[in-house]
Amino acid sequence: MQLPINSFKQRLASGQAQIGLWLGLADPYSAELAANAGFDWLLIDGEHAPNDLRSLLGQLQAVAPYSSEAGGSHPIIRPPVGDPVLIKQLLDIGVQTLLVPMVESAAQAAELVRAMRYPPHGIRGVGSALARASRWNSIPGYLDHADEQMCLLVQIENLEGLANLDAIAAVAGVDGVFIGPADLCAAMGHRGNPGHPEVQAAIEDAIARVRRAGKAAGILSADEKLARRYLELGCAYVAVGVDTSLLMRALQNLAANFKNAPAPVNGGGGVY
Repeated sequence: MQLPINSFKQRLASGQAQIGLWLGLADPYSAELAANAGFDWLLIDGEHAPNDLRSLLGQLQAVAPYSSEAGGSHPIIRPPVGDPVLIKQLLDIGVQTLLVPMVESAAQAAELVRAMRYPPHGIRGVGSALARASRWNSIPGYLDHADEQMCLLVQIENLEGLANLDAIAAVAGVDGVFIGPADLCAAMGHRGNPGHPEVQAAIEDAIARVRRAGKAAGILSADEKLARRYLELGCAYVAVGVDTSLLMRALQNLAANFKNAPAPVNGGGGVY
């Protein structure tokens, strides 16, 4: 048995733009539906969706047959916080790419890099005999080569993170920087309005700074015009929708159609 190759990280290195979908339904069956749809990557959300370690494991298992295919959907986990103990557990159940929220400093980013690597280059605990990641020690040389397939994405979504962006992006071992428009627009005084000119100017400047650092920039926007704009600006990985929002809108429109009612107005935060 061979160590799984991180196709998402490979595609980032090649400069290929990747289109993703945010998953918040916290269910393996819906995750498999999304994997079957043909997205390049799927973000399984542990920060704002009702996920725990076992539900994340179930979704990883559901997506696995699709992610192993050429051009398949690569699963990314967003933990609720960049805690080294939680990161250790996530890596052991087979996660190779993490998107860590609320990163505010280069020192914090450097500690996240260490949390994703085995000693002597990091602090990841060695428990491979218990780990799905190593196929319970069935992958020859797992401990020697696992670090190579790890991909760390750090999320910048407040004013402190934005101010420290250059230093954060310069940290060795950070593969990409993800701009979080929902929290960022709130921090800038424009909550629920990521399209505000001030917010867009900050986002476009951040994308340019990340790219100048030689790192991959990413973002989420369910607004097709904005999503395409971010791709034009060189974003390497863009999430273009959220499963909960897609399902809710389809359900609301169907109900309104048969009840001869006006289509509901989206009351969300303007990002999803």
